[in-house]
Amino acid sequence: MYKKLLFLASSILFISNSYSQLNISYHQSNLPFIGVGYDISNRLTPEVRLGTDQFIDNLSVEAVLTYKFIKREDYDFYGGLGFRYNGYGGLVAPFGLNLYPFNEKKFGFHIEAAPILLDSDILRGSFGIRYRFL
Repeated sequence: MYKKLLFLASSILFISNSYSQLNISYHQSNLPFIGVGYDISNRLTPEVRLGTDQFIDNLSVEAVLTYKFIKREDYDFYGGLGFRYNGYGGLVAPFGLNLYPFNEKKFGFHIEAAPILLDSDILRGSFGIRYRFL
């Protein structure tokens, strides 16, 4: 388990040194999680999400790839597809809205809905904060 986390951390550090935009987020819901995303292009963002409020043995890991359908300076609307492993696992289809209301567009808020299908039939709704390393 520690080797996997070390590999994930080193991968994220490698990615942050190459061309693109790194962001972190926190989602509050009944299944809260933190996410680390990386804008590959202007619209495509893969993100790794780790469940919070859980014991390490029950840690939920989620990987999603989202596409920004509408991208403006103050907001963007996205949708995507991914997979969640461990607690409430299955196929994940997140869609949501990122809002950047401040003059400096680094810090923002988001809302998201994500059905989790196959192993679990759950509709997870979340809200939270996002920080972009511009």
